[in-house]
This record gives sequence, C-alpha cells and structure tokens, in this order.
Amino acid sequence: MERLIILLSCEKCKRKNYSTTKTKQAGVEKLHLKKYCPACRAHTVHKETKA
Repeated sequence: MERLIILLSCEKCKRKNYSTTKTKQAGVEKLHLKKYCPACRAHTVHKETKA
C-alpha cells in the first residue's frame, strides 16, 4: 500500500499546523482530529487538506 502525506488545518483559524500520512484507498473519507492549535491556544478540530 502506498501512503500519502496529508496536512491538517484548524477549523477556526484555517492554519496548517500538523502533517501525517494515510493509506491511498478509494472511498476513504477525510480525517477529522481534535488537536492543539498554537495560534488559537486551544484544542480544536483539525481537518484534512491537500499537501
């Protein structure tokens, strides 16, 4: 399986704070993770964006 590098951006401020990898498969939905955003200084939902 091939792994893709994806970026995670904050839902509030839209800054790209984190990067991670996931497998390349058809029909896989986008990641939503609750992570710490240093710009907002709070734990917010981070959504998968294009690298």
